Amino acid sequence: MTYPPNGNGYPPPVPLRPHQQQDHSHGGWPPTQPAAAPGYIGAPAPEVFGAPEPVDMSAAIGRLRQHLRDTLGTELPQRVDAQQRRTGSVSREARRELAQAILDDAVAVHTERELDADRDLVGPAVEQRVINEVINELFGMAGLQPLLDDPTVETINANRFDRVFVQYNDGRRAQVAPIASSNEELTDLVRMLAARASSQERRFDQGSPAVNLQLPGGERLFAVMGLTAGGVSALSIRRHGYLTVTLPELRSRGTIDAGLQEFLRALVRAKKNVLITGGTGAGKTTLLRALAAEMDSMERIVTIEDAFELGLEIDPDIHADVTAFQAREANIEGEGAISQSELVRWGLRMSPDRVIVGEIRGPEVIPMCNAMSQGNDGSMATLHASSSRIAFTRLASYAAQGVERLPLEATNLLVASAVHFVVHLTRGIDRTTRVVSSIREVVGADGPQVISNEIYRPGPDRRARPVAGSMRTDNLDDLVDVGFDPVVLEQSEGWCAP
Repeated sequence: MTYPPNGNGYPPPVPLRPHQQQDHSHGGWPPTQPAAAPGYIGAPAPEVFGAPEPVDMSAAIGRLRQHLRDTLGTELPQRVDAQQRRTGSVSREARRELAQAILDDAVAVHTERELDADRDLVGPAVEQRVINEVINELFGMAGLQPLLDDPTVETINANRFDRVFVQYNDGRRAQVAPIASSNEELTDLVRMLAARASSQERRFDQGSPAVNLQLPGGERLFAVMGLTAGGVSALSIRRHGYLTVTLPELRSRGTIDAGLQEFLRALVRAKKNVLITGGTGAGKTTLLRALAAEMDSMERIVTIEDAFELGLEIDPDIHADVTAFQAREANIEGEGAISQSELVRWGLRMSPDRVIVGEIRGPEVIPMCNAMSQGNDGSMATLHASSSRIAFTRLASYAAQGVERLPLEATNLLVASAVHFVVHLTRGIDRTTRVVSSIREVVGADGPQVISNEIYRPGPDRRARPVAGSMRTDNLDDLVDVGFDPVVLEQSEGWCAP
């Protein structure tokens, strides 16, 4: 049977049986401390002898969670409406306080009902955890919220709801607590996040088992369902530590040195088309944001992304005139999909000064190169590549996927006429710092090859060092015209303290 809690929130001690009432001053078994109540998580069973029966509290936790959700869904809108009539407005903090008060009352009601039904009760710690999870479902990210609240967490990988690993910004990796109580709850969480992602809800079901979206804090989430071992849902979240960033800030973090800061600034001001390459998590998007911060605040920018991530429009003091496009998936009938390739074409009709593609993933490389070569100078894009040299091979392979079906020679001619410089990032020797390691100047095309000069080459520490005399005169003159000092390219030991 279950016992009603006493004034301390715990049940009375279990009376000892006659054969147990003996002197245990010698330290033998059984112990003399009172037993906790059956049904409380972590409590020993009242039967002293024999192995204790494990208590499965998942059903009790599920009933509590569902009761709190139902009560909050019914009462919160009513209380918010009542407070709005009294005060005229209800802030997010006030809504959260109302929700907390509702849940405190709901817990008391639920406890009485469970006792009347002679059911096991969850312990105070678990009860508070469920309350926090329900509040976070409404105002935050449910079980993900504690990890997202930790500024040192850089990547979150959940192979299933209870197999969660994080990577910290110092390179450490660790397994952490589950982010949901079941696979179904994790799937529902992703669906909720997809519904909140933007004005165009992203599906997450058997017909569309993968979703890619941006969380409210700017983090990038990718999730799949039914395709993993065991058919469980899995997700990965990458955090960008800096939604707004400048080249001087990247210099202070060791990504670039003083010479690279001046060189990259000159590329932007001279309106050179730049392709930023690197592996996953190398800092491509962060560098793109820093380069964009060097543009004139009144330049018209059109951004194209698979899922919103750049966020150039969030600070009008830096970028006043931005139109941000996001690709759209097909609806449940398999219609209505709009690709990045199509968005690039549409973006060119919106009178942009510069076009920025968040990440080239496929045939959008053709319209992007067309945009770069027909007057939209100063455009930029990012690309996954293991080196600055391999970037041209990646571009050619993506171009082959397009409806144009360009041969390799034609693709190389298009790339050579569109891209002026390739900037490559990698992780430094310490595996935590992201560094610019190579910069290539595109010279032209020769049949199956794109000809380029590596004007910055990685040194022993993987940081880029200028190669004296390697840059073409016409490009150098363009940089000098916007204030660049060519002496920078003669300083081979440019990495120094800011």
